[in-house]
Amino acid sequence: MSVTSTRIDSGSISAFVVCLAMTFIVTAGLAVDSGRLVEARIAAGDHAENAARIAVQQVKGIRSGERTVDPIRARRAAGQYLSQFALTGDVHIESKSGTVRVRMNKDMTLLRLVGIARRQVSAERRAELTDRCRAKRSRTSSGSVSGSC
Repeated sequence: MSVTSTRIDSGSISAFVVCLAMTFIVTAGLAVDSGRLVEARIAAGDHAENAARIAVQQVKGIRSGERTVDPIRARRAAGQYLSQFALTGDVHIESKSGTVRVRMNKDMTLLRLVGIARRQVSAERRAELTDRCRAKRSRTSSGSVSGSC
């Protein structure tokens, strides 16, 4: 007496395991690579802020009292900063401020397995030229504070 059976669902557990494994890989990829993208966006913001700050430090008209940002020197300084870190970006200079947008490409680690090899992140920061008077203060005999700009 022999028992023979035909199984219709032969191999269905293998397909289920493959689908489950792919789901875990994609989920892990999203967790790992999204963390890397957040880190890259923070770094892009830091670089944009530093480049904007450097640009706005290029001041002309100090002696005349009409302090403004020198647009040629500001663009050059911000561009040198960005190239020092191998970054690309846009620099926009106004008379009292500068805005820098930085773009960075970030390679994916686990999402590369499902066809997402690289993502671009960007950040924009603005710096303004302030006109603060830092007077040397001296105490008079009456105890009042005096100083001039």
